[in-house]
Amino acid sequence: MKRRIAILLVIVGFAAGILMHSVGFAEKDAGADDLYKELELFSDAVSIIRSDYVEEPKSKDLIYGALKGMLSALDPYSQFMDPDMYNEMKIETEGEFGGIGIVITIEDNLLTIISPIEDTPAYEVGLKPGDKIVKIEKEITRDLTLLEAVKKLRGKPGTKVNITVLRENEKKLLDFAITRSIIKIDSIKKAEVIDEKIGYIRLIEFQEKTHLDLEKSLRDLEGKGIKGLILDLRNNPGGLLDSAVSVSDKFLEEGKVIVSTKGRVENQNFVFKSKNKNKHPDYPMVILVNSGSASASEIVAGAIQDHKRGIIMGTKSFGKGSVQTVVPLSDGSAVRVTTSKYFTPNERSIHGEGITPDIIVEHKESPKPEEGDNDQTSIFDELTEAEQEKELEGKEKEKQGQYDNQIMSAVDVLKGIIIYNKK
Repeated sequence: MKRRIAILLVIVGFAAGILMHSVGFAEKDAGADDLYKELELFSDAVSIIRSDYVEEPKSKDLIYGALKGMLSALDPYSQFMDPDMYNEMKIETEGEFGGIGIVITIEDNLLTIISPIEDTPAYEVGLKPGDKIVKIEKEITRDLTLLEAVKKLRGKPGTKVNITVLRENEKKLLDFAITRSIIKIDSIKKAEVIDEKIGYIRLIEFQEKTHLDLEKSLRDLEGKGIKGLILDLRNNPGGLLDSAVSVSDKFLEEGKVIVSTKGRVENQNFVFKSKNKNKHPDYPMVILVNSGSASASEIVAGAIQDHKRGIIMGTKSFGKGSVQTVVPLSDGSAVRVTTSKYFTPNERSIHGEGITPDIIVEHKESPKPEEGDNDQTSIFDELTEAEQEKELEGKEKEKQGQYDNQIMSAVDVLKGIIIYNKK
């Protein structure tokens, strides 16, 4: 009996520590008494395990197991991280690591790819947003947490990892052998002028310096006299909230709401507004999104859409609009808890809803160019003026062929807006 009382005191003391630590997140609610009553069940179970289990268990294993179960019961994004997993998470934030280059979540209890990161092994082998990873090295993934899955996928560059994915729209299982490499991500993948001074920027992740990289790209394009801009956020899994706010800020007038966060208590409620006093020219914009656009990408798209600063085009975004707070614990472990959700300026919830484009344009695979299509004439300098003009038109069409149907649809929309504005 004394042993049981001692265990109960330990458990209650442990729970009290959690509640005390959580004072900043939530006030004590009316159901607190019920929680303490339920703790007796927990203490009874611990007592039975310690006295009757076939082998003497370690106390830390029991507590860690209980914490994992408790956090995973909340939602797919809340987790308990032991010291090893917490270190794995910190490695990921350093921006360079050995892996395959995907962003994943748990959806309908299945490990789901939000987006393959461009120019990474996962992207090159053909993984797609929405693919369900059902096996890693022939091991079923159903009971894996996100960080456990990340740990299995990450490894030394040059080593291989085998995965099996379910691609629901094709109704079949696909096997991939992927060679890991160093994943180093540049936030701006491409910035150039296409088709009659339409600027195009491909932004693939929101990092600490993304707003500086974007500013440089915008200044460069504006110096070339662009009359419209395409901001491509397709397959952009998100990143830092501050970065999303800074990117949105560049295109909005001062004082406009960009995004708000709302939680159970006051100190989780924030409103982020634009501070830009020297905004970029009010040229027409199209933002491209798809099912691989998540989190920070959806914040930008939602702000631009609600303030009618530009047109959102493509397909519906992923719908990841919750905020996780990571709290380190005394032994080097940590808890990651969902503390609030994102809302657009018009109070639309992003989480589970996503951003629906103003213009739906499904992606179509571009036909591969035939051999000889890119051959250049060796007598270009000897052509007549009319022939040179025709040759330049051909090269312009060839350049356009480098872009997919969604980008070219965006170009057409921007051309129409520019012509209308002139009239």
